[in-house]
Amino acid sequence: MKSVVTTVVTAADAAGRFPSQNDLEAVQGNIQRAAARLEAAEKLAAGLDKVTKEAGDACFNKYPYLRQPGEAGENQVKVDKCYRDLAHYLRLINYCLVVGGTGPLDEWGIAGAREVYRTLNLPTAAYVEALTYTRDRACAPRDMSPQALNEFKSYLDYTINALS
Repeated sequence: MKSVVTTVVTAADAAGRFPSQNDLEAVQGNIQRAAARLEAAEKLAAGLDKVTKEAGDACFNKYPYLRQPGEAGENQVKVDKCYRDLAHYLRLINYCLVVGGTGPLDEWGIAGAREVYRTLNLPTAAYVEALTYTRDRACAPRDMSPQALNEFKSYLDYTINALS
């Protein structure tokens, strides 16, 4: 799984060298942010159901046409799948917070996501809207410390950009 540490070690090994000073500084920065990432992961895990519901509701409020016949949320089964997918992305963001890198999102959430959504005629804009709502709604200190919130928002931004 890709993280700052594995990326640094892999790059150094591929070049047949020891990690450079810049490599070590990147790892050190990653370690220094670990407490904030773990706080964000803990808070996200504790509130996952609420965050997922608020994000999904915001999405369906912005795009009410999604509940029309032939659309992604035309019945409760499909609506539930949309909320399930949102929870999946948030869980992957949680994993990224734990490992300190984008590996979980890259490997399990983004690779092929656009193709799957295109094939199934599911709009990625709806997921982008839901994740953007989550990013914009989150605040410190109500939800988590400013440092933890910064870490959380960086992975939300990463996911939003990947799905856009």
